[in-house]
Amino acid sequence: MDSLSIAVLLGLLALTSLFLILTSRGKGRLPPGPRPLPFLGNLLQLRSQDMLTSLTKLSKEYGSVYTVHLGPRRVVVLSGYQAVKEALVDQGEDFSGRGDYPVFFNFTKGNGIAFSNGDRWKVLRRFSVQILRNFGMGKRSIEERIQEESSFLLAELKKTEGKPFDPTFVLSRSVSNIICSVIFGSRFDYDDERLLTIIRLINDNFQIMSGPWGELYNIFPSLLDWVPGPHRRLFQNYRCMKDLIARSVRDHQDSLDPSSPRDFIDCFLNKMAQEKQDPHSHFHMDTLLMTTHNLLFGGTETVGTTLRHSFLVLMKYPKVQARVQEEIDRVVGRARLPALEDRAAMPYTDAVIHEVQRFADIIPMNLPHRVTRDTAFRGFLIPKGTDIITLLNTVHYDPSQFLTPQEFNPEHFLDANQSFKKNPAFMPFSAGRRLCLGESLARMELFLYLSAILQSFSLQPLGAPEDIDLTPLSSGLGNLPRPFQLCLRMR
Repeated sequence: MDSLSIAVLLGLLALTSLFLILTSRGKGRLPPGPRPLPFLGNLLQLRSQDMLTSLTKLSKEYGSVYTVHLGPRRVVVLSGYQAVKEALVDQGEDFSGRGDYPVFFNFTKGNGIAFSNGDRWKVLRRFSVQILRNFGMGKRSIEERIQEESSFLLAELKKTEGKPFDPTFVLSRSVSNIICSVIFGSRFDYDDERLLTIIRLINDNFQIMSGPWGELYNIFPSLLDWVPGPHRRLFQNYRCMKDLIARSVRDHQDSLDPSSPRDFIDCFLNKMAQEKQDPHSHFHMDTLLMTTHNLLFGGTETVGTTLRHSFLVLMKYPKVQARVQEEIDRVVGRARLPALEDRAAMPYTDAVIHEVQRFADIIPMNLPHRVTRDTAFRGFLIPKGTDIITLLNTVHYDPSQFLTPQEFNPEHFLDANQSFKKNPAFMPFSAGRRLCLGESLARMELFLYLSAILQSFSLQPLGAPEDIDLTPLSSGLGNLPRPFQLCLRMR
């Protein structure tokens, strides 16, 4: 063996030893899991093309709480309703940190409301919740805004004249306009270049994050920074979005009236001015840009994707679609748009919307959490700073909580009297301290949009309903529905 081979061997041994030392240090009493390899971790037991399925299978072998290594990163995985509920709800403060997620973190650097931690996150969340409420979230004013936007959407849908079309872009434009009106102070025309750019950048990033390249980047970010591939577009898109938001912020600064804030950006600029002399302030320009991006991303993609899943489900099950339309006709009629006050009298429609969210499971692995202190959990001791993956798919498909979890079944949300019933295992917006900031807005949008569309149109597939494939195209950050076209028939 020559000197070069010996040097390489010694180097590998040194790296292996370092890895074993680092992964064993401070373990506490971690849950069991598959034995990791140096650098690779448990990648031999995982498939980057389908990380969700791999982690779900491991939970059947190691139980509802287990440890896995994603490359060199150690995480604890929680599976099933009881384990996830005990962590996020019963021990919500302990599990309230935001874990490492490189496809976002390498852009935000831990800034912004969705990916910050500690005092910064608490201050930003409290401020953002208050401002969003001031601008109508959960109130009548935002309901009227959604109804107005649904009227614009219906007009666009009528232009299809019953011909086949892909609904992705038209739905995204309409949904995005709701959060845009809160952030920027006004909606955009559907052909406005700023709105089109926002949709293009967000849709592209969501697809990359939900595919194998996004999963690989989360495991080996430093390595993939040097490897060509579609993941490189993530950060190009981020920069373009940041520039677009920055231009809008500059326009707001030029026309700002501190006594009369028009939108979220104005309120944030006022807060920055108020705390300008405070060295501990969390309100800075980069925080504004990152928080605005977080709100745009969350407020655009999740509702639009859920509506596309809804279209597929309603076409595959035409009897469900017909029953929803019968309820709309009976409660609302055709002379006015549906309103939130109608929801209490429309239990079947409400149940269908909930079941679509459960069945489609839009964010199946949730965003990663992190324990904020050394945490005792189910007989284990999880060290402070350990990242936590909560498998929401195992919550929504938990047979102890849903009678037929593998089937689309609105009866999961109806009682014996066909009244709507809540289910604590319904967590599409996560749960606990990190519950999605826009949950109430998203729920309003889904009800008002879907009921308005079905009031005016019947959804027609291009082929046989039974041939519609509801399995996702990919499952990473999100469960992406397969591309499809449909026809709309005026009712």
